[in-house]
Amino acid sequence: MLRRTVQLAFASAVVILLVVGTFSYRTILMSDESDRWVRHTHEVLETLHNFAADMARIESSDRGFVWTGEESYIESYRASILSAKNDETAVRSLTKDNPTQQLELPGLEALMAQKIQLGDLIITLRRTKAVLAAADAIGSGRSQQITTDYSGIVSAMQDEELRLLLLRNVEAKQRLDQTKLVLLVGTVLGVLIAVASGWIVCRDIAARGLAEVALREGEERFRNLANNISQLVWMADEKGSIFWYNQRWFDYSGTTLEEMAGQGWQKVFHPDHVQGVVEKISRCFQNGEVWEDTFLLRGRDGNFRWFLSRAVAIRDSQGKVMRWFGTNTDINASKEAEKHLTETVAELKRSNEDLQQFAYVSSHDLQEPLRMVASYTDLLAKRYKGRLDSDADEFIAFAVDGCNHMKGLIQDLLAYSRAGTNGKVLREISSENALKEALANLRAAIHQSGAVVTHDALPAITTDETQLTQVFQNLVGNAIKYRSAEVPRVHVSSTKNSDHEWIFSVRDNGLGIDPQYFDKIFIIFQRLHGRNEFEGTGIGLAICKKVLQRLGGRIWVESQPDKGSTFFFALPERACLPS
Repeated sequence: MLRRTVQLAFASAVVILLVVGTFSYRTILMSDESDRWVRHTHEVLETLHNFAADMARIESSDRGFVWTGEESYIESYRASILSAKNDETAVRSLTKDNPTQQLELPGLEALMAQKIQLGDLIITLRRTKAVLAAADAIGSGRSQQITTDYSGIVSAMQDEELRLLLLRNVEAKQRLDQTKLVLLVGTVLGVLIAVASGWIVCRDIAARGLAEVALREGEERFRNLANNISQLVWMADEKGSIFWYNQRWFDYSGTTLEEMAGQGWQKVFHPDHVQGVVEKISRCFQNGEVWEDTFLLRGRDGNFRWFLSRAVAIRDSQGKVMRWFGTNTDINASKEAEKHLTETVAELKRSNEDLQQFAYVSSHDLQEPLRMVASYTDLLAKRYKGRLDSDADEFIAFAVDGCNHMKGLIQDLLAYSRAGTNGKVLREISSENALKEALANLRAAIHQSGAVVTHDALPAITTDETQLTQVFQNLVGNAIKYRSAEVPRVHVSSTKNSDHEWIFSVRDNGLGIDPQYFDKIFIIFQRLHGRNEFEGTGIGLAICKKVLQRLGGRIWVESQPDKGSTFFFALPERACLPS
């Protein structure tokens, strides 16, 4: 009966050790796979960036030929086309396993073809009908629309890749947490089995000699088992002096038991980690607490790898520590993935900050020369109108209009660069007061259009009142601007969902929006109507989205053409700013 009990205990230990070893090996493989996907994502992002740059060079090359007539621009034009096609092919190959990205590719390919077709037309016009005909083709607005469309697709594909990158990083962290849990449970179960076996042996074997023999046999079996798992296993006496390592330790470190006995393990530790590990493990040995730490161990090849080490005390029936049982698990792949993830996140954050600063500084510095150009073109329009031919008047009018449009774009770009970054400290405010402030700012537009704006009772919410006012002002202002033949009617209401969010809605009876454009309207400078139909630069909804993201919220729309629109945005009941 005793023999069967001991055999069952050790069989259980074998199963536990095999499960822990198998799970650890599987985690390493999955970590390698996660790292491969991270590299794949960066390759897709870089290729998309190169494609956008090639498309820009196509446009700059055909324009360079128009204005200079130099054939070198034609060579650059053709080289950029070839590079763009190669990048598009590369993106198609890299994203062949992603149906979402593949759906974007036909549109991207069609826009590239349109860009090339337009470039060929401009070059032909320059060669056959001189500069003015080519300039008219350039100024038609078609090239800008193509650029806007392919930039939107590229941005959407980049966002999808970043989303996948974030999901894969979260999965990697979850797997690391699961590994730690399995190691903890496996170690505790192994210790419990060892303790239970010892207790049974001590209880049932009366003769001390038989007990010692049984214990030696059990230890030998355990060592045989421990020598065949993937982890580095060791045992120490009650004072923490190590007297045994499994074969995996010697295979990895290239050392002998004589070198490693007692405190010899310090010889293979990284010099920077020795003192901290000694202090921490000494406290645990003194107090009988479970010890866990991560550090670098030198292998027989002289290179260091990261290990997760755990040690638990094996106690007798009176609770006295008899010895310590420890395992070292190779987590180098996980550490490298974690380091790579940290560096990637830091680089993305720095890149976003640089882009935001670049947008602000560029827009700010552009205003002064643009103001001078606008002043002189306006002066030309006033002083020489009617004194030159009709073409000159028309050209001057185009220049004045272009300057005014550029001024609006720069101002809106400045507003967008500030949105979501220059908010105030969050506090509890009345969302109804924020709406009233927005309506006061829209007083002229409401009076001119005869719009009727109503609202339900709106809640108190912890957020940034100024930025909430900005969101209301943009949404209500859009409802008035994009009105139908009827008198504009706008209604604002709110409800609370089970996730402690307030869902605000702004409903109108305006022109409505085709569902295929729902995502496009929240992209900066995206417009569904020409400037001759409605004023503006198409940045209001992009600002709303950016502000709401800062406040921990989101925005979406429900609409049908000619049936009005309802814009929804959600805000947490008690928001907190991102760190």
